[in-house]
Order: sequence, then C-alpha cells, then structure tokens
Amino acid sequence: MMTDRELTYQVTQRGNQKAFAEIVHRYSGMVFSKALGVIHTEEGAAEVTQQTFVRAYENLDVWRGTELGPWLTAIAAHTALKFLDKERRRRTSSLDDLPGRVLGGIPAESSYSEEHEARLQQMESAIAALPESDQLLLRLHYYDGCKTADIARHTGLSQSNVLVKLHRIRERLKTLMNHEPND
Repeated sequence: MMTDRELTYQVTQRGNQKAFAEIVHRYSGMVFSKALGVIHTEEGAAEVTQQTFVRAYENLDVWRGTELGPWLTAIAAHTALKFLDKERRRRTSSLDDLPGRVLGGIPAESSYSEEHEARLQQMESAIAALPESDQLLLRLHYYDGCKTADIARHTGLSQSNVLVKLHRIRERLKTLMNHEPND
C-alpha cells in the first residue's frame, strides 16, 4: 500500500488519476464526517465533500505533510463554513425579496440595533478587563471554534481544567456586565 506522500507524487508528477482515486477512497469517509459535523445535512455534506476533493486536487502540489487526513479535513471544514455562509446569505436575500406586509410581524433590525450594539460594546469592555490568559481561552473557544481538547493541547491545561476555566470566565463576565453601567 502506497503512503500519502507516494500517492501525492504519483498524482502531481506523473498525472496518475488512479492514485488520486485511492486518496479519495481512503479519505472520503473522514471528509464526509467532518462536513456532516458542520453542515448537519447529508446532501450538503456530500456537496462539501466533492468540493473538498476538487480543491485538494487543485492544490495537491503545495501539500507538504506526511498524512493527507488533517489537511483534507481542514479543507473540508473551511469549505463547509463557506457553504453555510453562502446558504445563510441565500436565505437572507430570499427574505429581502418578500413583500413588506409578509414581513410585517418581524421586527425591523433598527428596532433593537442600538441596544444590541450597546450590549456588544459592554461585552467587549468586560472581556478586555479579563486577564490575557482568560481572553485567550475565550478567543480559542468562541471565536476560533476550537474544541476543549484542542484548547487543552494549545494551552497545556487538562480538558476538565479548560471547561472549569471557561465556566468561571462566563460567570465573571456576567458579573462584570451586570455591574457595569449601560451607557
């Protein structure tokens, strides 16, 4: 059985399509699972899987790892997020096309926008008041979407310690936000 490196060489240097078919065979389940975990529909996951392998084929010559799995799942995750964003924009534009009387029951964005913006600024101020290590945990978990296992590896903490710290940080933020005046 050929290694991923050997298969990649066969595809990029020799144009061996059977070698790429072997890559797809080896990793399609992993890529589909990753896509399904993000998209939550089999149809969407199948589309993302196909797009992932197209992107991988187009960029295989720049891959420098030892195993294709992590690289392919990273492509799948990015492709799935782009897919979700595209779907969200499509749904939003569909709502914009509806007549005003149909949307009459839906509050206008401007009716809550100021309050929402003030609350976000209050949250940002509260986060800025936290120690840098707490800000890092928040950024990794909420902004970067890292799982606790990945955060634990990144920070050197145990998974349970990451969970406890995140809980305590959330509680501290609630306290800070409830005591901070709302301008």
